[in-house]
Amino acid sequence: MPWTPRLTTAGLFIGALAAGALGFACGDPGPENAGSPCVGPADCYENVAHEDLAGEVVCVDKVEYGYCTHDCQSDADCCAIPGECRTGVLQVCSPFENTDTKRCFLSCEAADLAPGYEGEPDRYCSEYMFADWTCASSGGGSENRKICKP
Repeated sequence: MPWTPRLTTAGLFIGALAAGALGFACGDPGPENAGSPCVGPADCYENVAHEDLAGEVVCVDKVEYGYCTHDCQSDADCCAIPGECRTGVLQVCSPFENTDTKRCFLSCEAADLAPGYEGEPDRYCSEYMFADWTCASSGGGSENRKICKP
């Protein structure tokens, strides 16, 4: 299946990148709900009814500045309702650091990279989310995935 961009203009994309790069540590919610900085679940998915999401909303505190996400069973549970996802960054459902619970994370798997980023997943993560983000293992054991994270 070909990658389908959800951003409407290059200007929106560049604006989101600039805002994300400058605002991450200052509490800017970022271009995407998943991966946004947080202190607790109330900081996450602010414009989406938490009970409508496929699973419980979580602020992962094992990531610097926190990482908004929610529980899931499959990739289809991520971006499943209107407003949940704001960009064309695809998401994967994966355990994080060898836990049994799966959560939605921003994907940087080879098949999910935007055109022009083939073989450059770190650049993809830093340009689509925040300047210091990289592509790394979710640490999910046998269900390990490649995700964008700080």
